[in-house]
Amino acid sequence: MAIKYNGDVCVVLDSQHRTPGNLRAFVQASIRSIKTGKSSDVRFSSTERIETVPLTTRKMDFSYKDGEDYVFSDPETFETATVNPDIVGDSKNFLVENGQVTITFIEEKVIAIEMPSAVVLTVTDAPEGIRGDSANNVQKPVVMETGITIQVPLFIKTGEKLKIDTRTGKYMERA
Repeated sequence: MAIKYNGDVCVVLDSQHRTPGNLRAFVQASIRSIKTGKSSDVRFSSTERIETVPLTTRKMDFSYKDGEDYVFSDPETFETATVNPDIVGDSKNFLVENGQVTITFIEEKVIAIEMPSAVVLTVTDAPEGIRGDSANNVQKPVVMETGITIQVPLFIKTGEKLKIDTRTGKYMERA
């Protein structure tokens, strides 16, 4: 949710409705300013009016990396959106060319990127498993096409496609 607060558009990160014993109810919220990127905790009384700002979400494909920024394009209209690396965050480890993500906009400014729950990545470097190392669920580190290193079972080889959970960054299965 996005709101107008002190003349600035802010994204609500977290909110709690509180009713202390002998006081009036209020809402405690953590908000982040779109302009400055700073987060703050604010209190709103139950009688305050808050103006909400409409959010729009679109499915977009990752096109390429332009210097530090990431460029996404709408598959239907071919419009592009350039996204700051701060907004992309850890999602950069799972972005592959033409990979689809959900982007949230406020007034045509990107505020958030949501990755699908799992992506398929190709193994670029997988050391050989040591023979006889199969006593328990032994794993080895491999490097994926995006540069992230993850732990996988010993039988995985270079060039294989794997399904990776984007929330935990862990191996799920072969694709």
